[in-house]
Amino acid sequence: MTEPNIDRPYTKAVIDQIPVIWQEPEQRRAGANFVLLINGFTGTKEEMLPRLRDLAARGFVAAAMDAWQHGERGTEERADLWKRVFSNFRRHMWSIIGNTTLDVLRVIDWAITELGVSNEIYMGGLSMGGDIAVAAAGIDKRISRVGAVVATSDWLRLGMREIDHPEVEIPTGTPDAYAQFFYDQLNPQTHLDHYAHAPAILFECAGDDTHVPPDGALRFQAEFRDRFPSKADRIKVNLVPNKGHMDAREPIFWQDCLDWFTR
Repeated sequence: MTEPNIDRPYTKAVIDQIPVIWQEPEQRRAGANFVLLINGFTGTKEEMLPRLRDLAARGFVAAAMDAWQHGERGTEERADLWKRVFSNFRRHMWSIIGNTTLDVLRVIDWAITELGVSNEIYMGGLSMGGDIAVAAAGIDKRISRVGAVVATSDWLRLGMREIDHPEVEIPTGTPDAYAQFFYDQLNPQTHLDHYAHAPAILFECAGDDTHVPPDGALRFQAEFRDRFPSKADRIKVNLVPNKGHMDAREPIFWQDCLDWFTR
C-alpha cells in the first residue's frame, strides 16, 4: 500500500450545519471518485483522517462527516452519549442513524457541485457509520460501492450484547414516533427493494462479534440473493475469524475495505 503523506493538510467545511473534512490526492484528476466515511458511535470525523489519507494516496477525494449528535454536532461527553443512547437504543440510535443517512445526500450533492467529483460515489463506515452507509446506498443510487465494517443491515440488532460483558444482552427499548419513522422508511433489512439497483456492498464483519452480530449482514445477503439472483455477487459478507467488535480497528478490516474500493 502506498504510504500517504501524514503531514499533508486537510480541508474543513460546513455544509448546512454538517461539519466535513476532506483530503485530496497530490495529483488530482478531473472527475475523481469520491469516498465518504462515517465515524462509529461516539466517534468523530477526525478519527477517520488516517483512512482519508490512505484513500487520497490511491487517488480518491476522501471526506468524513460528523454523524448527527457527534463531534462538532454533539453536546455531550462520550460517556454521557453512550449512556443515553443505550438507555433506549431504538429511540435514540434510530434517530441518529436516520438523520445522518439523510445528511449524506446533502454532502454528496455538495461534493459533486463544489469539488467536481464523479457522480459515482463510494461510502464506508465503522459500526454505526457502516449502518448509515448501507442505509444511504438504498436511497441514493449515486452510491455504487460501500465498505461497512462491523456493521449491520438490521437496525433491530437482534441479540446485541454489551461489549465488555458479552453474556449480558442489551435491552433495545421502544422507539418514539420520530425514531419509528426513520426505521419504517430506511431500515435496509425491511427494504430490499431499495437495493434493486445493486450497489456493491461489503460487510466486513468480526466473526465473534456479539455487539453487532454478523447475522444481520448474512440474512441481508441471503435475502438479496433470493430476490435478485442475477445480482447476487454484489453483496459480500466477509467474516474475520476470532475477532470481536472492538478488534475492528485492526489493519485487516480497513485493508479489505481499501481493496474493495480500488477494484
